[in-house]
Amino acid sequence: MNEEKKNVAYIDGANLHNGIKVLPWRFDYARFRIWLLHKYNVEHAYLFLGMMPKYKELYKQRQEEGYTLVFKEVIYDNNGKPKGNCDADIVVSAMKDAYEEKFNQSILVSSDGDYTPLVKFLLERGKIRTVVSPYGTKLCSVLLKRTGVKIAHIADQQTVLETQKEKAPDEQMSHKGPFRKE
Repeated sequence: MNEEKKNVAYIDGANLHNGIKVLPWRFDYARFRIWLLHKYNVEHAYLFLGMMPKYKELYKQRQEEGYTLVFKEVIYDNNGKPKGNCDADIVVSAMKDAYEEKFNQSILVSSDGDYTPLVKFLLERGKIRTVVSPYGTKLCSVLLKRTGVKIAHIADQQTVLETQKEKAPDEQMSHKGPFRKE
């Protein structure tokens, strides 16, 4: 039986988190997961993160939103700053899955030029659809741009990915539309 393989997303959680921090609007992870499904037919969205027990509720929320979490052990530098670099884990997972033909196309969510060899590998095999950059055009690595891969920018998707604001009790309507008292 010829089972149709769907697309997968490999998401660098730290790169995504740091990229969306600079957006002038609030990014919605649940809407992002749905956007990946509808825009790129992403069946599995692998979110690579450093494991820190204090964020267990956040991890639970991401799983409920449809992400498959892949954890990396966190170590701490001399200043106590946590480090959970997942780059190598993403590369190995994507290459292994490509060799085992577990997907039709992949989507990489990162702006990091360290993924250039992976992107080239996937391009040569016709196994990457796009890179989704959490950063704007100027901050996406020139190394990724040079590969010729299609690059989509989260910053350009505000109308789709912004957290929807609930109407506040003090919100009023005027002939010009809703406004909120500050």
